[in-house]
Amino acid sequence: MILVAGATGLVGGEAARQLRARGEEVRCLVRTSSDAAKVASLEKAGVSIVRGDLRQPESLAAACRGVQTVVTTVSAMPFSWQPGNTIQDVDRKGQVALIDAARNAGVRRLVYVTFPHDPAVSFPLGEAKIAVEKHLASSGLEYTVLQANWFMEIWLSPAFGFDHENCKAAVFGDGSNKLSWVSYRDVARNAVEAVSSRKARNAVLPAGGPQALSPLEVVAIFEKLGGHAWEVSHVPLDALRSQKAGAADEVQESVAGLQIMYAASPVAMDSRDYLVSSHLASVGDYAGSVVKKAAAVS
Repeated sequence: MILVAGATGLVGGEAARQLRARGEEVRCLVRTSSDAAKVASLEKAGVSIVRGDLRQPESLAAACRGVQTVVTTVSAMPFSWQPGNTIQDVDRKGQVALIDAARNAGVRRLVYVTFPHDPAVSFPLGEAKIAVEKHLASSGLEYTVLQANWFMEIWLSPAFGFDHENCKAAVFGDGSNKLSWVSYRDVARNAVEAVSSRKARNAVLPAGGPQALSPLEVVAIFEKLGGHAWEVSHVPLDALRSQKAGAADEVQESVAGLQIMYAASPVAMDSRDYLVSSHLASVGDYAGSVVKKAAAVS
């Protein structure tokens, strides 16, 4: 039995479906407040559902009972953050509670999906993730930490300045920092492989795309495939640092911290270090799908 926590999110849901597709018995931990349509979709895929909440440690013992491996992708960011459901509540204390519940229930391995860290850029979400990684490494469980690079479906979308429809891009920094943009589906593939891989035992592994590209190189790919020049604006690094310093809450500070890493941190990855390195979606694949979808609508 494999327990997936965070299964109503992008990576967790995809991991649960991929695990079922290869014949694994999968249980998904969902809140009572989870989107009913997403839960129904999981059930349709053949998983069993257990109700619980990382903020309620007593609910986690039952969720972990009879489980051999836990895959957790849970985060309060970006959509579920609110008072009482904060980074500290969920991403730090909640994940620690899940690790402890797993250990007490006799779980063998825990797979934790996070992101790479730059010690020069500190922010609440990153600090929470680092604390959980340390707790997991000292828990006595077999563990895998998957440090996923920038999700192309999120960071190359209008939500973060990539306006495909209007051919405009707001780029953080000067646009020269190379990132190993990755599809959430490939991160899920890594998580699924980590469930049984010997290479993944007690390991911290990168999970990225096939090629490191700068944001300006990404824009050029969209221009070539779409046949239109893009208008590019820049958010200077100093402006991002000012946003982080003046943030009103931990979410704003964490988003600014991630944007600073996007702009300047050395987080390009080598695919030879990945757990899964074949048939990875490229930025060109993603851009092509976006352009094709836009053409179909018009």
